[in-house]
Amino acid sequence: MEIPSAADRRELSCDVLVIGGGTAGTMAAITAAEHGASVLLLEKAHVRHSGALAMGMDGVNNAVIPGKATPEDYVAEITRANDGIVDQRTVHQTATRGFAMVKRLERYGVKFEKDEHGEYAVRRVHRSGSYVLPMPEGKDVKKVLYRVLRKRSIRDKVQIENRVMPVRVLTSDGRAVGAVGFDTRSGEFVTVSAGAVILATGASGRLGLPASGYLYGTYENPTNAGDGHAMAYHAGAELSGIECFQINPLIKDYNGPACAYVANPFGGYQVNAAGTRFVDCDYWSGQMMAEVKREIDSARGPIYLKLTHLPDETLTALEGILHTTERPTRGTFHAGRGHDYRAHDVEMHISEIGLCGGHSASGVWVDENARTTVPGLYAAGDLACVPHNYMIGAFVFGDLAGAHASAHPGPGPGAALPEDQIRAAHELIYRPLRNPDGPPQQQVEYKLRRFVNDYVAPPKTRAKLDIAVETFTRMEAEIAGMGARTPHELMRCAEVTFIRDCAEMAARSSLTRTESRWGLYHDRADLPERDDASWMYHLNLRRRDDGAMEFVKRPVAPYLVPVEEFTVPEPGAEPVVLTPAPAASFAAPAAPAQAARPAMAIGRSPRLLELQELAETGPGVGAIAPYLDDPDPKVRRAAVATLTEVAPDGVAGALAAALGDPHGSVRRAAATALRELVEVLPATPDVRDALTPSLGSEDAIVRAAVLDVLRALRLGSPAAFGDALRDADHRVRLQAVRGLVAHDAADEVARAAADASREVRVAVAHGLGTIGDPAASGALGRLVGDGDDLVRAAAFEALAGIGCRHPLDLAAVDALHDAAWQVRTGAARGLAAASADVAADPLVKALDDPHLDVRKAAVISLAAFVDVAAVQDALSRAQDDPDADVRAYARRALSEAP
Repeated sequence: MEIPSAADRRELSCDVLVIGGGTAGTMAAITAAEHGASVLLLEKAHVRHSGALAMGMDGVNNAVIPGKATPEDYVAEITRANDGIVDQRTVHQTATRGFAMVKRLERYGVKFEKDEHGEYAVRRVHRSGSYVLPMPEGKDVKKVLYRVLRKRSIRDKVQIENRVMPVRVLTSDGRAVGAVGFDTRSGEFVTVSAGAVILATGASGRLGLPASGYLYGTYENPTNAGDGHAMAYHAGAELSGIECFQINPLIKDYNGPACAYVANPFGGYQVNAAGTRFVDCDYWSGQMMAEVKREIDSARGPIYLKLTHLPDETLTALEGILHTTERPTRGTFHAGRGHDYRAHDVEMHISEIGLCGGHSASGVWVDENARTTVPGLYAAGDLACVPHNYMIGAFVFGDLAGAHASAHPGPGPGAALPEDQIRAAHELIYRPLRNPDGPPQQQVEYKLRRFVNDYVAPPKTRAKLDIAVETFTRMEAEIAGMGARTPHELMRCAEVTFIRDCAEMAARSSLTRTESRWGLYHDRADLPERDDASWMYHLNLRRRDDGAMEFVKRPVAPYLVPVEEFTVPEPGAEPVVLTPAPAASFAAPAAPAQAARPAMAIGRSPRLLELQELAETGPGVGAIAPYLDDPDPKVRRAAVATLTEVAPDGVAGALAAALGDPHGSVRRAAATALRELVEVLPATPDVRDALTPSLGSEDAIVRAAVLDVLRALRLGSPAAFGDALRDADHRVRLQAVRGLVAHDAADEVARAAADASREVRVAVAHGLGTIGDPAASGALGRLVGDGDDLVRAAAFEALAGIGCRHPLDLAAVDALHDAAWQVRTGAARGLAAASADVAADPLVKALDDPHLDVRKAAVISLAAFVDVAAVQDALSRAQDDPDADVRAYARRALSEAP
């Protein structure tokens, strides 16, 4: 391709420029548009399926749901996880605004798991709080957001430019006024004039090299190459915590998370080769990762996510989540190895290093309104330094950035842009075309990231970090000599410069903080101790006008929520500017583009292409209706998918009609769509009347889905659910039980206690415990004598909900000697509601049980009797248990003793 001149460019303008169309960027654009701003959204891939959320999310890690957790507890937990170095004002925004964001996402159509009473099914994964909210259909989150972007009220305000990749934020008089980049398909040069700029480019996920050696086999989305980190740096913004790396647990030899957040609430857990839990840390943090790495490197390694002890139906449910959301290739990977969760636990390892605010504490420095230190420039999502922000935090700060940017505009569109900065960016983008036979990007990038692994990844030492700084400085010339021939190759070359920028920032920051902190995230082997006296500070960096990297020690702001383990500097302490490192002319970078995937499979019928084009116009039900009557079931199925994506008025009736389609794949697509859209369907009699006839469908999947939707919308009657208890298919009967539990119909639920299906009887036991009616003791009395281990276990556990009264308390004591560990575990949990006279001594004895889950259940239940002297003695001894969970819960119970 020919190099365009800097003057030959496409010029765009807007009130608010959003760079990055992922989680935070999409929300920022929606909010800014709702506030009346004209918005330009630049995405180097395609907004429909870009960013870390592209394949969905299996759950929310930080949902602070009223009644389940408090903002104060959450802020304290994040403060502890980050060794005290945190601006609590930013974390407090996520803690206090997260619930409203969950409700907002529900209005958009995102579905969060709820129990039979419509309460959020928040799970406890860490020992210190219940914040994990599963998303059973989280694979559709990005589709939902794109649907909102395409609503007419938003579409009129938001211009989306896909396949345009910015490389520099433009500044004038110290304020952000736009950006410059290029089209990754045509190579066209592009400039943008804007009143404010929001960076939402995600983590620097392509920093370290994966163990596989594959450049794009990273834990994080590999298109997130540190674009925003480098753009913020060159614009003069401060970045913080760049020495605090992201390192995560992942499946060995596979670039995906081990998903303990998903598996743990189902009963999975992490063990070493001896089958013992080993993690003592309460919150997923650098401290926990240090424990993981020590165990892997020790004679007790390797480590595993233990799943083989779980029943088949639980594993089937897990596979439904783990193999369809985030990493759809996960099932293929396990199958290729001949592994099955029923027979093989999942070997775990640790990921390459990266920079991420969402999972660690590094990124662009922002305040509680997402403002950076450069006026008019905002940052949100994994790019921003808001520790352990996760998905909800990205949405919250995208919303904050969009609101603040639209309310505080700068000079506005049309202002003169700095031509010197534009020419420099032009050179950065197109210089590889002048050297088409230069070293290819893949070779240079591999070498760069290999050096990151060798000299920057922990454990860190000054000697290795010195080599890293020297190497990354030297490689500037090599990177400048890379060759390219196409726009796509230009994108990849610019991306390498971003990676180099981040690598040098990481190395210099790690050299500057002369202590160890955050466990494995900043493990200085030559300086192994934490030094609060010198380093209870944020370490920020910025680019000086002369090109030197300058560091600033910013005092930790006074806490909003006191945390007794940490003492922050006195209010009023001033930042300390450190001597700048030798000037390093940072090469400017750009970012990668992700190949677009079609929204739906395209077959032979041209009607499928028509549907794709129609979906972009926001059609009503009437426009889609002809496709629902097409003779080809593939077209009808695609029409259902289009209805799901657009969700027009009347969608419930159209999908209800599709439940009667003669082709099974169409019926099941409609059933899936109704469940996906349940949060945005109107709970009206018309919807109930449209769905009810399908309760007589010959398709059990349809009948089960209708019951599920009627329950969720509060449209189903106890009579309808009661009738479904007689259904021939156990999946339908399971939904009937859930519906009856939602109505607190304990007597009706108890009718199913003799159901032929074990899964139904387990659901009955759990349901009776959820309802909590003591009158259900008779039904539970029958279930505790069931011939199936899992049914008995669920029944004993349910006693904690209805009250473990005589004679069931004695039955639970006897069950502590059952041959099945699951039954012993359930009995230990149920005895938490018994009297101390009956339960305390047997639970103390259960602390010697050979199975770690039984001991864990016993120690948790003993917390209810901690005022008993013998219990306190037993809990003191339990602090030496070989199992980490038992030790941790014993410590917690004793800390609450009178």
